[in-house]
Amino acid sequence: MSRPLNTPEAIRDAGLLSEEAAAALAPVADRYAIAVTPFLVDRIDRSDPNDPIARMFVPRPEELVRTPEELADPIGDAAHTPVPGIVHRYPDRVLLKPVAVCPVYCRFCFRREMVGPGVGETLSPSELDTAFDYIRIQSGVREVILTGGDPFMLSPARVKVLTQTIAAIPHVEVIRWHTRMPVADPARVTSEFVKALKADGKAVYVSIHINHVKELSPETKAAAARLAEAGFPLVSQSVLLRGVNDHVETLAELMQALVAARIQPYYLHHPDLAPGTGHFRVSVEEGRAIYSALRDRVSGLALPHYVIDIPGGVSKANAAPSDVVDTPDGQALRGRDGKLHPYKG
Repeated sequence: MSRPLNTPEAIRDAGLLSEEAAAALAPVADRYAIAVTPFLVDRIDRSDPNDPIARMFVPRPEELVRTPEELADPIGDAAHTPVPGIVHRYPDRVLLKPVAVCPVYCRFCFRREMVGPGVGETLSPSELDTAFDYIRIQSGVREVILTGGDPFMLSPARVKVLTQTIAAIPHVEVIRWHTRMPVADPARVTSEFVKALKADGKAVYVSIHINHVKELSPETKAAAARLAEAGFPLVSQSVLLRGVNDHVETLAELMQALVAARIQPYYLHHPDLAPGTGHFRVSVEEGRAIYSALRDRVSGLALPHYVIDIPGGVSKANAAPSDVVDTPDGQALRGRDGKLHPYKG
């Protein structure tokens, strides 16, 4: 398989940066990992200065601008890490991070200080054993979520070992894999890989990170179909990003296309306070207005949960505005017509 473009010079040579722009990105490359797969490079429209794929994956000088509210660990992974590779934030589920590398590096990543070559490393066999031992003694844990990094970077053989080891823990009922691979390099989602995800007697979900309908290529749909037809429920995670999907029409097109591809929209994340990502962030007020418009436009099947991760790792907060409104005359319900309708209940 072709190697990803992982330097400004390589991205320049692909026709995505000028000589001057590539030179100006040297400090960004020194600080944050860069990788764009050839598959995604081929999907970028060089004639469109606002191409959404380029905006998500091609580095920019603005990444060196850090504001006071930004945090190296914006959702508090470290505070909830009892052993390497485990994040235990909620009583009934844990994150397991077996790898710290990805096929692509999103320029808005909330773990950008923790992932990439030389920054984070794949867990050693002894560290994995310790992580599994931790899950085994936590009898309240019913769901293990594999993330990273991107766990689909692992070989089918290693995925099978991970899956079977987790599946052998009696109190674990659900295994969930979080990945960008069907978008970034769908050819890697082979039949052999799909088979390695199977766990008899356990529910195995795959969550695909996708933010724009342009990422939902025919090849990505085919990779999703291989997973769906093998019996895996598919859900999506998206991030609300300025300049990518911060219009209701764009989000509605994406969510409806996901449903048609048998991918259930699950989360729409408000962008986290990761370093150097201010140029991607919308305000909470903007996000709530976009989400309200989305709710009026798509069916419930195509409507994700709009959430904000509370800095420090407390939990997610529901960011969706309520349609139940208190008025001087009692409660009223906001309708799709934008009007308040009195409700006596």
